[in-house]
Amino acid sequence: MHLVYPAVLAVLLFSTGLYGVLARRNAILVLMSVELMLNAVNLNLVAFDVWLNRAARETLHSGQALTLFTIAIAAAEIGIGLAIVLAVHRNRGTSDIDRLRDTAEGHESDAPEAEKAEATA
Repeated sequence: MHLVYPAVLAVLLFSTGLYGVLARRNAILVLMSVELMLNAVNLNLVAFDVWLNRAARETLHSGQALTLFTIAIAAAEIGIGLAIVLAVHRNRGTSDIDRLRDTAEGHESDAPEAEKAEATA
């Protein structure tokens, strides 16, 4: 098997995940897109491990071991991320990223405090 096929598939997966992170408003869909990007990296790790081991005749599968490590980290990340999203959804009633950012910053005008004091006096 050529190295090009899994590399192209990984690029497609990563670009789809990147689009999902940049374009989505829902926090759960953003987390799913991050997982898609991590899976593309895992695919690259395994593909390059197989390709390099075939060329060097080694039996040390460091790419596959690193892939197992990243899968474990990704599982922990999605568990903690979903817990945070559910807690925020219970408190605020939405998981929309733009609305969460707006409620955290507030909707006050950009005028300095001195101008606000003059306007009220």
